[in-house]
Amino acid sequence: MTEISPSRSATVKSILRGLRIETPSWAYGNSGTRFKVFAQAGVPRTPQEKIDDAAKVHELTGVAPSVALHIPWDRVDDWAGLAAHARDAGIELGAINPNVFQEDDYKLGSICNPDPGVRRKATDHLLECVEIAEQTGSKILSMWVADGTNYPGQDDIRARQDRLATALREVYDRMPEGMRLLLEYKFFEPAFYTMDVPDWGTSYAHCAQLGPAAQVLVDTGHHAPGTNIEFIVSFLLRAGMLGGFHFNSRFYADDDLIVGLADPFQLFRLMYEVNRGGGLAADSDVAFMLDQCHNIEPKIPAMIRSITNVQEATAKALLVDTDALRAAQEAGDVLGANEVLMDAYHTDVRPLVAELRTDMGLDPDPITAYRRSGYQQRIEAERIGGNAMGWGA
Repeated sequence: MTEISPSRSATVKSILRGLRIETPSWAYGNSGTRFKVFAQAGVPRTPQEKIDDAAKVHELTGVAPSVALHIPWDRVDDWAGLAAHARDAGIELGAINPNVFQEDDYKLGSICNPDPGVRRKATDHLLECVEIAEQTGSKILSMWVADGTNYPGQDDIRARQDRLATALREVYDRMPEGMRLLLEYKFFEPAFYTMDVPDWGTSYAHCAQLGPAAQVLVDTGHHAPGTNIEFIVSFLLRAGMLGGFHFNSRFYADDDLIVGLADPFQLFRLMYEVNRGGGLAADSDVAFMLDQCHNIEPKIPAMIRSITNVQEATAKALLVDTDALRAAQEAGDVLGANEVLMDAYHTDVRPLVAELRTDMGLDPDPITAYRRSGYQQRIEAERIGGNAMGWGA
């Protein structure tokens, strides 16, 4: 087990202090599976209440200063007013996530649909989201295209790529300077024969054609079993094409569970490659975002747990003795190199992270602090009536 020297501890704390992890608005509402959405007491009824919950998470963790929005789930009439509400709560509005998968018109796809009228509708929504981002001060348009086909011959695979490229170009050209388009991928679901953006290579190819403000978004739950995600992360960092993460955890498919629970070792390996590739540097623009839907677990503690899991995995990654690792690698010492990684992984970094929180004026145990705060009891008592927000399954 790696011994943490005072100087190494100071370095790790410094980097962790600068880590920023964005939480998603949809994680605070009711959510579930394709079979059932389980309602919970105290969930938000408005986008403003989602922001309040996100602000509570930031208050307790100190590293979650922004909340991503999903349109139309978070639609309001006054975007500047919503941004002001966030500022008053102590956070900012983050990535804007368009929704082009939850309307009847999108049964055969959105921007890849064979119907030009449907494609126009979907593209107009994407352009609207660019405008919303301008009004909220958001710098990221986070796009997941759920388009695909279920049967061979259902549609022309190549033509769908042409339609995709056309829509992306129109959206990219509309973005103001300083905004980035992050293109997410998913190898299956909701389509089961072909997905139009099924993997990082497809996303990479389209982003490369668009220009430097387009990058790949890696969702950790969107890969086939056995996929080496850390290789993808390393490759994209090397190419300057890693735009950010949607962190979650999965056991079988896109479960959207708390990150680091299904495979904490994978999260450690990912964060090692992120650090190795410069993704934790002060000048890095890699966006660390959570994308989760909490079905049976309480919403706010689940968000806090996800953040602490990312912090602990990052701390372990920063403890890797890179000099010893390089020496073992260059000597062809297979087991020795692996041992260097495992030493860092098996180190208990929880005391170090707790010390960091104390240094930041925070409670060293944010989940226990939340339970003591009375916030959950208050929102359950106050949020009576109205329609609880959810993702509409």
